[in-house]
Amino acid sequence: MRKPYVILIGSASGIGKSTIASELAKQLNIKHLIESDFIRAVVRGIIGKEYAPALHSSSYDAYKNLRNSANYESYEDLVSAGFDEHASYVIPGLEKIIQRAITDYDDIIIEGVHLVPGLIDIEQFSDFAEIYFFVLSSDEESHKERFVKRAIQIHRGGKQLDFFTENRIIHNHLLHKAEINNVPIIKTESIEKSIEQILTIINKSCTNIKLTNNVEELKEVIDIIINQNNGKIEKITYSLKGFKDPLVRDVKVSDYDSAKRFIDNIEKNPNVKEDLKNLYNLSKYREFLICAANNETIERIENELSDKGFVYNE
Repeated sequence: MRKPYVILIGSASGIGKSTIASELAKQLNIKHLIESDFIRAVVRGIIGKEYAPALHSSSYDAYKNLRNSANYESYEDLVSAGFDEHASYVIPGLEKIIQRAITDYDDIIIEGVHLVPGLIDIEQFSDFAEIYFFVLSSDEESHKERFVKRAIQIHRGGKQLDFFTENRIIHNHLLHKAEINNVPIIKTESIEKSIEQILTIINKSCTNIKLTNNVEELKEVIDIIINQNNGKIEKITYSLKGFKDPLVRDVKVSDYDSAKRFIDNIEKNPNVKEDLKNLYNLSKYREFLICAANNETIERIENELSDKGFVYNE
């Protein structure tokens, strides 16, 4: 029997985590979907305001209750510290929820702003559950548009309209924490793309495809895999003439931004591009380990690459 799923989805307010978590629950047929705000409400009922003023504040203005606020070098550091203080009171309750789900062998999705990489200890559950942690991101313009729309729609949202700057600081803080803790960052360009990227990691349908593209065609290969089909390139293996052992590179290109950085690095550095061309000349083909949301997508990627003449036929 497989281990139960524990899927954590964190982000700043107004990024779209509730929508994505709800759709993901439908796709994976997971009936237990919990918002961290509910856990916060319970914890507030246990710990009084006089003992935890940051907890009884909102995540975006908890910094106002820090006792050592003068010690922070920037406003961003101050807001981030207040946010971490606020979240730290909620996280023990979230960990208890996870433990109960594992004990009952229930799949569960938890979403909320309080899911902070590095603060919540997911390693303690790794032997007993399939743990997946994601942090959602958005460009500032799209975030502001969704933030305002959400604030207007919910009764308690009016106050938040004055705190977009603080929420944006929290957004950037969560991304930084995700990067240093190796938590996947999922861009919320669209619900469909976000769900497919998440499912690519959870379902992990993968295959090795041998490709004969040249360096100039690499951009088109990545476009087919990443941009058109929301796939992921895990690694590239080069079988080199005259060498017994192949050269293996773990690339882990999984989204538009990382793909663009990968291509830009080649295009902007002539030496890198020339070295890659020399490497290509030493190999009859490159073996890509490609992953996607399901086997149907894997097959579509392979067909599209084959139609372009990139697939190596032995």
